[in-house]
Amino acid sequence: MTTSERPLTIDADAHVIETDRTWEFIEGEYARYKPVTVAPVEGESKRLSWIIDGKLKPRRVNIGSDTSEASRELHDVKARLSHMDELGTDIQVLYPTIYTRKIADSPAADYALGRSYNRWLAEIWEQGEGRLRWVAMPPLMDLSKAKEELEFAKEHGACGVFMRGFEGDRHLSDPYFFPMYDIAMGLDLPICIHAGTSNPTVANFLGFGTDSGSFLVSKLPVMSSFHTLLLHKVPQRFPTLRFAFVEASAQWVPYVVHDLVRRFAQADGKHLEGVVSNEMLAKNRMYVACQTDDDVSYVVGVAGEDNLVIGSDYGHADTASELAALNTLREHDPVGPRIANKILGANAKALYGL
Repeated sequence: MTTSERPLTIDADAHVIETDRTWEFIEGEYARYKPVTVAPVEGESKRLSWIIDGKLKPRRVNIGSDTSEASRELHDVKARLSHMDELGTDIQVLYPTIYTRKIADSPAADYALGRSYNRWLAEIWEQGEGRLRWVAMPPLMDLSKAKEELEFAKEHGACGVFMRGFEGDRHLSDPYFFPMYDIAMGLDLPICIHAGTSNPTVANFLGFGTDSGSFLVSKLPVMSSFHTLLLHKVPQRFPTLRFAFVEASAQWVPYVVHDLVRRFAQADGKHLEGVVSNEMLAKNRMYVACQTDDDVSYVVGVAGEDNLVIGSDYGHADTASELAALNTLREHDPVGPRIANKILGANAKALYGL
């Protein structure tokens, strides 16, 4: 089947691996925040690191061996596009790698780093023939700069706003974030909650002191944010704002929705009817990225057929990574071609406003 014959295929969660080029846009008064590359110490890990905001941060972590360095780091955009052709992917939505954890402590450093990252992705988008869209880093520690930054991102190919389930010491239902949600809604940019956490204390605790990419550190915050946003009725405050929950699979959706149904019924003094509605995600404009090893047909029964997307985690090598995930869903067809095509294309197009 040729590209013109098959339905649109969108990788809703692909990655880019940050390089020194990522930080080349830091200049002027913010130049002191530009990360410095540190070579490995003899006898220790051979991996390079950066000094960022006074702390040592490893680079080139979570690397997938099934992608070339030039492609995953986007030194060669044409190589990435060529690989996408091989995979049968029309569009990739790019997420960061280093930002699955908090990388800066000061608002000035956070702004300088995020601003540079956004301009690097804008540069990639300009070379990407419209096929490499991306999720922007907002200045979450200084929201007075959010409007200008997100407007730039929108004008340069961004199709979402990056957040983690725990942002510092705040849940995503915190009114602190409401001004940014309002800006994002006005720009038609969804809030994209990706696996990871921005609370080092919580990450160290949940990761048993290692801040590792464990289930508790990376996945649990995504599920928690879904529950918290709905429990506090945040989507109702922003009637056209969309939300994505990415790289935590989707198997948890029925359980969390079931819990919320019971809580809402109890709060309203109503009796449960014994049936969990499959309208909760649609009514609140929420989308969840599934994986091919999810029981997709079961999840669809609760999430609805219009609110699941799928990604490959391109460039990474972890429990969510599956380079051929989009083809696998289409070929194994667990939900029928009509719903599969929605998950592979139409739903992601709606989520990201493509």
